[in-house]
Amino acid sequence: MDALFTALDGQTEYVCELQRRLTAIPALGPKNGGDGEKDKAEFLISHLESMGISDIREFRAPDAAVSCGYRPSVAAVIAGRDTSRTLWVISHIDIVPPGDLALWKTDPYTLKRDGDILVGRGVEDNQQGIVSSIITARALLDLGLTPEMNYGMLFVADEETGSAMGLDYLVREHADMFSPDDLFLVPDSGEPDSTMVEVAEKSMFWLKITVEGKQCHASTPAQGINTLVAAADFILRIKELERIYDAEDPIYNPPHSTFEPTKKEANVENVNTIPGRDVFHVDSRVLPCYKLDEVLDTIRGFGDAVEKAHGVTISYDKTMYEQAAPSTPVDSEIVRRVMTSVKRVYANTPRAVGIGGGTVAAFLRRRGFHAVVWATLNHNAHQPNEWASIRNTIGDAKVIADMLLIQG
Repeated sequence: MDALFTALDGQTEYVCELQRRLTAIPALGPKNGGDGEKDKAEFLISHLESMGISDIREFRAPDAAVSCGYRPSVAAVIAGRDTSRTLWVISHIDIVPPGDLALWKTDPYTLKRDGDILVGRGVEDNQQGIVSSIITARALLDLGLTPEMNYGMLFVADEETGSAMGLDYLVREHADMFSPDDLFLVPDSGEPDSTMVEVAEKSMFWLKITVEGKQCHASTPAQGINTLVAAADFILRIKELERIYDAEDPIYNPPHSTFEPTKKEANVENVNTIPGRDVFHVDSRVLPCYKLDEVLDTIRGFGDAVEKAHGVTISYDKTMYEQAAPSTPVDSEIVRRVMTSVKRVYANTPRAVGIGGGTVAAFLRRRGFHAVVWATLNHNAHQPNEWASIRNTIGDAKVIADMLLIQG
């Protein structure tokens, strides 16, 4: 283990080079204005082959929305002493757009290094996980070490826009690639102090609410029905959900359900027109003890009251709707291994937690697999000037290596 850790400590320049090459290949899904992950997947396959890894498979989810006609995910495996089971480290290839370029200090697709910090779109979300898994493989191969079980790296598509063409596709169409005794680590959420070991997620839904009334001139409001006023009334009622669904579970932070009006779409373009149509969106993260259909019925009840009070018509569109997957037991082997290795590498006290956001671990948990989401992250995902730490990348690789070489 000392030799392996020493080898990982010497991979700073390799980390930078991998991040540079990955950052220069934007992998945006079609819903984010891009043409998919093909180029980045091809780079990964070529790079893994150059490392001497022979067990590499590409899985192509059909997608007519991209020019090549498919969304690629890549699996690479290094054989262990026990070839009947695999520790999978699952990272995603796709990224989000850079957003307002005026907020970036550098070109988002050209890596910038400042000491320990690497800046560029995707460097933390999720290239840090990609690079940690690859440098672990490189160190094992360079030292000729055989892990206790197979080491699998899985690089999936479409995580940023729902995973239908990524891990969801794999567990639906290629479930035979996994064994019941496999272990799963997803390095796509975490805290700067490395202590957060995610084992559970809240249910989540996004709701688009459309309010229809009657447009008219603002000087004659009685001739119209003002949908902005009705929408405002509805928005204020949404916060009542936190009082109605007030259960708490300390494993989550925050420990309660959240219901937040977020996006407000544009209505009329000029000031002197009363809008006849307003659209807003609600983001809800709900404790698993509640059924989402029940919450939606309550929201519709609010809408009925708003319709009656303002004379409007309201419709609903569930743009995302997922009941929580079963949690990973805190005493499961993957949780024990992660906590033991995190404590050994980072000299801290890791804790099992639940989160409000969704991760690809949910697709595995619904299939009965035990999955943990963990990494050492500084919460730069989706932000301008996104950055990642070289030190954290190497530290997380040490955790993966430790998990592979210790006995269960």
